[in-house]
Amino acid sequence: MSYRRGWTAFFLFLLAMINYMDRIALSIAAKPIAAEFHLSAVAMGYLFSSFIWSYALFLLPMGYLIDRFGPRKMAGAGIFVWSAATALTAAVSSFSGLLVARLVMGAGESSSNPVGAKVIRQWFPASERGMVMAIFNSGSYAGPAICSVILGAIVAVWGWRASFIIAGGIGFVWLAAWLLFFRTPEETKWLSDAERRKIVEERETGQVAKSGDDQSGGGLRQLIKSPSLWGIALTQGCNVYTQYLFLTWLPSYLQTTRNLSIKDTGWLTATPYAVSVLLCIASGYLSDLYLKKGGVNSGRRRNAVALALVIAAVILSVPVVDNIYLLMAVLSISLTGIASTTSLNFSLLNDLLPNSKDVAKAIAFVVVGGNIFGMIAPIATGYVVAATGSYNWAFVIAGILLIVGALTTLTLTRRPISPTHSAVRRAHLCSAKTA
Repeated sequence: MSYRRGWTAFFLFLLAMINYMDRIALSIAAKPIAAEFHLSAVAMGYLFSSFIWSYALFLLPMGYLIDRFGPRKMAGAGIFVWSAATALTAAVSSFSGLLVARLVMGAGESSSNPVGAKVIRQWFPASERGMVMAIFNSGSYAGPAICSVILGAIVAVWGWRASFIIAGGIGFVWLAAWLLFFRTPEETKWLSDAERRKIVEERETGQVAKSGDDQSGGGLRQLIKSPSLWGIALTQGCNVYTQYLFLTWLPSYLQTTRNLSIKDTGWLTATPYAVSVLLCIASGYLSDLYLKKGGVNSGRRRNAVALALVIAAVILSVPVVDNIYLLMAVLSISLTGIASTTSLNFSLLNDLLPNSKDVAKAIAFVVVGGNIFGMIAPIATGYVVAATGSYNWAFVIAGILLIVGALTTLTLTRRPISPTHSAVRRAHLCSAKTA
C-alpha cells in the first residue's frame, strides 16, 4: 500500500478509535456514576445500551445520506454531534440527562461505519480491502485500549465528569484535520497521476460488468432480497453481542469479581484490546493473501470469518478461569477473534457487493442487524447478573452466539449481493426505452 493511501487509512483508524473511546467512557466511569445516581445493575444495563437505540435507528438514513452527499460532509457532521454530546455529558445532573446525552451520541456515531466502508471503496484497490478494513476496525479496539488507561487515571484523579470533557474534545481535533485534508481520489491534489489511476482502475471487483447491474445503484428493497446480505447481517449480530458485552460490562466485571480499583481495571481492560489491534490487522492482511488465488469476488473470505468466530468462542472458558493472567490471555484471544470477524465480515460484504453505489446502504443494513443484538447484550447481562449474582451465564450465552455466527456465514453467504434477475431485466428495458 502506498503511504499516500496510508494516510486515508490512518484517518479511518482514528475515526473508529475516537468513536469507541467515547462509547467506553461510560463503562470506565460506571462505578462512580452508579454510586452518584443510585443506579442498579439493571438500570446500568439500560444506560449502557441506550446509545445503540438511536445508533441503530439512524443507520439506514445515514447510509442513504452518505451515498448521496459523500463521506466527507457526513463524517464531519457525525463526529461533531457525537463529540459535543460526549463533552456535554459532564454537565448532566440526573439519570434522564445521562440517557439523553447517550442517545444524541449514538445518533452521531451512526455515520462512522458507513463512512468507513464508503471511503475504503473509493480509495483502495480491491486487493487491499481486507487489510484496510482491518486497520479501520482495529481503531475500534485501540480506542478502548487507550481510553481505559487514560480515562481510568482521569476518573481516579479528577472525577468522571472531567473524563467526558476530554474524550469529547478529541473528536473536534479530528474534525478540523478531516475537513482540511480529505477529498475523493479524483479531487485530491497530493496524489500522483499513477496512484490515482491505480485506485480508480482497481477499486472495483469487476462484478458489475459481469452481472449487468445498473451503475446507478439499487435500492435497499432490492438488496435485502439477497440471502447473502441477511447472512452477513446475522453473522454480524452474533459477533457484536459479545463485542458489546466486553465494551459495556468488562470493567465492572473486573472490579466486582476480581476486586480491582478503577485505575487497575483500566490497565487490565486495555491489555486484550491492545493485543487485538495488532492481530486484527494481521488477519486482514492474511485474508487478502488467501484470496489472491480464488479472487476477491469468490466469497472465500467467509471461511476466514468463520474461523475468527470459532477463535472468539474461547470466551466460553471464562467462567472456569481463576488466574488473572490466564484470564487476560483468554480475553485477548476472544477479542482478537471478535475484531477480526468484524473487519472480515465488512470486507466480505464489499467482496460480494457488485455496485459501489450501494456500499453505504448495505453496510448500514448490516450494522443495524449487528446492533439489534448489541443493544440486547448490555440489558440481558444486567438481568443475568441481577438474577444469578454472577457473570458466568453472560459469557456462555455470548460463546454460543459466536458458534451460531460461524455456521451462519458458512451457509448463507454463498452468492453475490445483487438485484434479482427480474429487477435487472426491468432496468435494462427502461434503459432501452430511454435510448
